[in-house]
Amino acid sequence: MAKTILIVDDSGSLRTVVNLSLTRAGYQVVEAGDGQEALERLKKLDKVHLIVSDVNMPRMDGITFLKQVKADPRTKFTPVVMLTTENQAEKMEQGRAAGAKAWIVKPFSPPTLVDAVSKLVLP
Repeated sequence: MAKTILIVDDSGSLRTVVNLSLTRAGYQVVEAGDGQEALERLKKLDKVHLIVSDVNMPRMDGITFLKQVKADPRTKFTPVVMLTTENQAEKMEQGRAAGAKAWIVKPFSPPTLVDAVSKLVLP
């Protein structure tokens, strides 16, 4: 059974690129346009094995979303990869402190993302 990955990004084109990359690697992908929509999706899904999230999004940014994911007993151990244009050390530290397991800066290469995901999704 394929592992489920939740992609959270306000850019539809970026979600498509990430979705295609992860689907080709054998993952099942669910998409959300911001942190608030992602939290709603998480409530309806049985199990998400990993989350890929942007930082800068409307309604609920990625760091706030990450904190809420880690505060929920159902998802607190779900690994989160931040995929963002943010490359400032301060923002990266905020992400690490909130529980991010990896930080990938856009533009990115799909093989780099798939490699990071495969290292964090348990078999």
